[in-house]
Amino acid sequence: MTSSKSRMLLAVFLLLLFTFILTLQPISAQAEGVNLRWSIEGITDLPSLDPAKASDSQGFTVIGLLYGGLVRLDGDLNVIPDLAESWMVSDDGLVYTFTLREASLFSDGSAITADDVVWSLTHALDPNTGGWTGPFYLSNIVGANDVAAGSATELAGAVAVDARTVELTISQPSAYFLSQLTFGSAKVVSKAQAEADPTGWENAPVTSGPFQVQAWNHGQNIVLVPNANYWQAPTIATLTMPFIQDSETAYQLYITGELDIMGSQQNGIPAVHVPDAEMMPDFRSTPLFAVRYVGFNNTIPPFDNVNIRRAFALAIDKATLANDVLGGTVVPSDRILPLGIPGSELPIDGLSFDPDAAKAALAEAGVTPETIGQVTLTYGVEGDNERVVTVLQAMWQENLGVAVTLEPLELTTFSARLNETYQTPETGIQSYYSVWGADYPDPQNFISQQLRTSVGNNNGHYSNAEFDALVDEADVLTGDVARRMQLYNDAEQIAVNEVGWLPLFNPRLNILVRPEVQGIVFNGQGLIIPDYSALTISAGA
Repeated sequence: MTSSKSRMLLAVFLLLLFTFILTLQPISAQAEGVNLRWSIEGITDLPSLDPAKASDSQGFTVIGLLYGGLVRLDGDLNVIPDLAESWMVSDDGLVYTFTLREASLFSDGSAITADDVVWSLTHALDPNTGGWTGPFYLSNIVGANDVAAGSATELAGAVAVDARTVELTISQPSAYFLSQLTFGSAKVVSKAQAEADPTGWENAPVTSGPFQVQAWNHGQNIVLVPNANYWQAPTIATLTMPFIQDSETAYQLYITGELDIMGSQQNGIPAVHVPDAEMMPDFRSTPLFAVRYVGFNNTIPPFDNVNIRRAFALAIDKATLANDVLGGTVVPSDRILPLGIPGSELPIDGLSFDPDAAKAALAEAGVTPETIGQVTLTYGVEGDNERVVTVLQAMWQENLGVAVTLEPLELTTFSARLNETYQTPETGIQSYYSVWGADYPDPQNFISQQLRTSVGNNNGHYSNAEFDALVDEADVLTGDVARRMQLYNDAEQIAVNEVGWLPLFNPRLNILVRPEVQGIVFNGQGLIIPDYSALTISAGA
């Protein structure tokens, strides 16, 4: 009896000791088994999980969680190693040699090799893939244009030297090439899986990044789990990302405790709720590397006339729009580069609000409000867009006497129409309200890649030979940062004068994040996770 009682007391003691030890576990350990809920606003689904097919910030958010690249950005927006542990650049700045991490593995345990990198870059350029970001952002790699045009099947400038060594040769020196490789089109996919299942792999991919897919519930959400084979594997159990069409719904879901993170690069807290949100410990805010603007189709009337574009620009009171309509949650802007991005410290003479000058510009164009014809502004339905375009419509009516028709479109339809406008401008959108956020923090991403003649993002077909010459020189200049920034500044001034874009304001990243969530950095680029193993949420969240 005594022996049995002793064993019972010992068992009770060990149980109590074990329970006590559990209470001493750090928050990161408690976080294991916890689901992090992070909404994706502005969409009802993802078109694909193929990095080469992603085309908007929502898609690239998910792509960045599923796939690794040779390099990525850290919390201070420096380019750092990812799947590559190091790289070297030749003296002429044309050859980049990357060494992959030893024992790099896909989520299925297979090795990530140089062949996968070469295949992925080639796939992103292949016209049969159907994506536009590869031909756009990878065009500096030797042979990229041949692959994109369908005249070559191999990418001449990408060579697998051995299993762990990739050599990329570019056509001209580039200060931003490594930054471009942080973007979604350069992410690494499994060549073996893609070749084994050419039509199905993109729905259930083997991944190279910090997460893999547990479930993709179309029209509802995508559920991710850690990729234990990633070199910096997360410790949270699951990451659920619901698709929510509008920011208002996401905000209400957050308030009722159904989300842990609400807001993303292009879609934050609706302006009407910012005053209340600012009072919460959950509130996070930072200026975004983004600009909201009106684009004009320069190939068809009436906006093929620069004076009409100038008239529409001069008729907008941006201060009222930013401060009264949007409650001071954005910063009015007369320029293309957003605050904080390199080059934005150099001044620009903008087209400030001037109703008399607006009317004079309209008269100089040889039209009146009665003879200008039908004018339509197209926009995507999301967030504060309807409020903004309604105010623009009223300002053009009041300050120019021009009646503008508004055309709302579902966001994916709007994006498709922009692509159509680039392809066939004569039947495209006449004018549109849109946004551009930095794919990487360099002025080239806003100046050259938006407004140079015939580039893929130049949906309005703005064209100026002097502008082109300036950005062409800046794009290949690697040894003189001050000179490079001045060239972009001179080009930007030309585009502002001719209203290549009508910039309206720089948005802020206003989001809600539960205080228990750790490991996410907020900056002008959006939400960045510098160390995926440090992404945690306490068990009580």
